[in-house]
Amino acid sequence: MKGDGIENPVFEPPSPDLRRQRRASPAGADAGVPEAEEGPCGWGRCAPKALQLCNNPEGYLAAYSLLAVFQDTCQIPGTSSTNFTCSASTKSSLPNYLYVFILGQLLLGVGGTPLYTLGTAFIDDSVPKHKSSLYIGIGYAMSLLGPAIGYVLGGQLLNVYIDIQIPESMKIDQDDPRWLGAWWIAFLACFFAIWLLIIPFTCFPKQLPGTAKIQAEKISETHNDGSEVLVETKNIGKSFKDFPVALLILLKNPVLMSLIIASSSEALVATGFATFLPKFIENQFGKTSSFSATLGGLVLIPAAALGQIISGILVSKCRMDCKSIIKFMIGTCSVALILNTVFLFAKCGNEPFAGVSETYNGTGTLYNLTAPCNANCRCLRSIYYPVCGRDEVQYFSPCFAGCSSHLFNNMKKTYHNCSCIGKPERENGSEDFLYEAVPGKCPTQCKFLPLFLTFFFFAVVFTFMAVTPTTVAILRCVPDKQRSFALGVQSVFLRLLGTIPGPILFGVAIDNSCTLWDINECKTKGACWVYDNERMAYLLMGISAACKIITIIFVVIAVWLYKPPPASAALSQKDLETVSAIHT
Repeated sequence: MKGDGIENPVFEPPSPDLRRQRRASPAGADAGVPEAEEGPCGWGRCAPKALQLCNNPEGYLAAYSLLAVFQDTCQIPGTSSTNFTCSASTKSSLPNYLYVFILGQLLLGVGGTPLYTLGTAFIDDSVPKHKSSLYIGIGYAMSLLGPAIGYVLGGQLLNVYIDIQIPESMKIDQDDPRWLGAWWIAFLACFFAIWLLIIPFTCFPKQLPGTAKIQAEKISETHNDGSEVLVETKNIGKSFKDFPVALLILLKNPVLMSLIIASSSEALVATGFATFLPKFIENQFGKTSSFSATLGGLVLIPAAALGQIISGILVSKCRMDCKSIIKFMIGTCSVALILNTVFLFAKCGNEPFAGVSETYNGTGTLYNLTAPCNANCRCLRSIYYPVCGRDEVQYFSPCFAGCSSHLFNNMKKTYHNCSCIGKPERENGSEDFLYEAVPGKCPTQCKFLPLFLTFFFFAVVFTFMAVTPTTVAILRCVPDKQRSFALGVQSVFLRLLGTIPGPILFGVAIDNSCTLWDINECKTKGACWVYDNERMAYLLMGISAACKIITIIFVVIAVWLYKPPPASAALSQKDLETVSAIHT
């Protein structure tokens, strides 16, 4: 029945949207979430009363977070590779183990994806819409503790030799480029911890108590492109045969695909910095590899967790709808882009390096480690053991510094009679030194590390303030039955366009800033020993800024293309129950 003015939806024939919402009602005969699925917490008939204290969204969130923590702890920093002789490198079977690591990473992905797709959709099902972002934000933030533990634990394990005990025949320490840390210990610890956590995770029912009521009160915000009606009328998703159609529906959703491309661009930057931030700190500010890994983790992870929690709270407290959430993402990404300019003014120049950045006291040429002062020493470029001379210049090795003797003073090694090392220039005119060179790189004179870490911390905060809203927006803009599938599609694109090419692209950029490569006895190029710090900073800044701009463009496109459902479909539960009663 229609009046002369306002249409009364109670007297309208039930549309597909209304039928969908009526099925979600617990009063309906064919409720979308049957109360029978809201069972107790336990395993079959074994349902201890103590476990029922966890049979709620908070209990599930705690189990979700713990499992995510230990699953992501496996992502720890790697170690540098050692040098082999020419004969050993040709016969070594070590390169074959690369496939073992690839298989391990594949299995990590297979095991981790359901937690962040099905598990996240389960959280969204179990809490009211305005609280969903808060719970997802907390879950994502807790999952970041895994990489934090991995960074810190991995950084400390780098101080332990790979075989625990250093062979007596090898006299090396942590400053030796041939040092290999015990990276494998953390993987064993994660293995046992994850298996212990999987057992309690399996005790939850198909639906938490109260899920049916919560679902009945939710109002659809699906992008109005007809996909929701198609999914409901054809009941797409009940059979594996529906996979191509279901996938096509999601790929045709312009809002979803814009958000996925934007999140993939952000993931590219995030994984790139997560992988190479320790190397950047190590080379720019002259820190050790273990300290750089620990420092990188202590900056990256808390900032990322804080960003996700803050955004979850803001979206929840402000009760943002789908379009407002996407607009919020534009603001956070824009601020992060501005803060990324820290690379322009907090960069450091290279310390003097003989044969690379300067000559040997005016003799020799640049990019040539051999000079008249060491020409008769027959030095090998395959043996990199940097020393710092009393003239505050770094040398490739004691041999290239022209040192002919060494002494141990209080267990510290010092080098003497070095023909390439010049006399220091000191203000008091004193030239008395107890040594001519000491092992290790020369201490950096750059003081920008606190400034860089401060700006980079807030850049990461605002970058990750877009992660939780992106997930919530994806859950809102697709049909209810396709939410977990949409997160799965996002996960695929996230890896294909983000987490896989990210470290590769950053690695290529960092390699492009190399000024001194390791050349082994086989004349094969290996690792990079010295980088051009300014070039590295500019390249990383360029990649980060380009990805941020791409993110902002596609988020703006998502806002522009998003069409909310018509107002007539957004009825309250009371209206739906009235419609149900009249048409029964």
